[in-house]
Amino acid sequence: MIEEREGISTTEEVVDELRRRPAFVMVSHVKPDGDTLGAGLALGLALEKLGKRVAYYQQDAVPRTLRFLPSAQRVSRAIPADLPPQTLYVFCDMSDRGRAGPAVAQITRENILEIDHHLGNTLFGAWNYVLPKECSTGTCVMHLLRALSVEIDADIATCVLTTIMTDTGGLMHSNTTPEALETAAELMRMGADKERITREIFSNKRVAATKLLGRIIDGMEFGHDGRYCWSYVDDAMLAACGADGEDTEDVVNVLLGQEGVEVAALFKAYGGELRVSLRSSGRVSVQAAAASLGGGGHFRASGLDFGGSLAEAIAAVDAALVAQGL
Repeated sequence: MIEEREGISTTEEVVDELRRRPAFVMVSHVKPDGDTLGAGLALGLALEKLGKRVAYYQQDAVPRTLRFLPSAQRVSRAIPADLPPQTLYVFCDMSDRGRAGPAVAQITRENILEIDHHLGNTLFGAWNYVLPKECSTGTCVMHLLRALSVEIDADIATCVLTTIMTDTGGLMHSNTTPEALETAAELMRMGADKERITREIFSNKRVAATKLLGRIIDGMEFGHDGRYCWSYVDDAMLAACGADGEDTEDVVNVLLGQEGVEVAALFKAYGGELRVSLRSSGRVSVQAAAASLGGGGHFRASGLDFGGSLAEAIAAVDAALVAQGL
């Protein structure tokens, strides 16, 4: 049962708007992952079955690991110039609109639907389909697909299963609820290609990524009686390994997996930016810690951008985590 809360749109309200609008742009967040992209593709493909015009936009290129997704080749880094004024922009997996980048900053609120499962969502759309108890934005989309009575074919099922697989860490994280497993089984019966999802996202690692992981592990530091593990990656490390930013995905979970560790952080200082990925085993809220520094996410998985130096970021994140009980 979907919880009704003030400011949150109901399934019926969102479905009515989806049926009313003639055209859509599915918007993914910057540095796209399997949830933002899979959710947008799944809903877009379903709307096309209803005769709607759909475009797919994101600021950054589709990551290597997600290029296998059905219709991923249609995702563009430009918004079509001939869209009708009634076009609805669907922001997937974003707690605030800034996560989509500046190109969509001019879109007016009345033309925004957001679909999300993050705590602390800012409810920036005219329609806010935000379900924090869901394991992924893709499972939020599943409620809409059922209500639309659209056929969920193998392509749509693969897109939604990708959102579950990525946001549950291959069905290993604590958000792997009975409902998530039931939905995953349903999607597999519909033709979702779980084997390919597993191979492309979790198993098919580049040699450069493995070399980079070794360097990050060599740089691990422990604090607070071994409860906290952190490391970093910078431009020099990427160059030495022939790696890039995509090769840092999921590395923070390796840090969290060390014996006795309750919280892990990976500081990503490359390309002129400094981002921090945070993970928790469950006692400490990294969502609250990230939020105190301008970031956000989930209780156990969050992140933030930092404007200062690496040393300043390390100190600030440590203090924020201590404030949350580390």
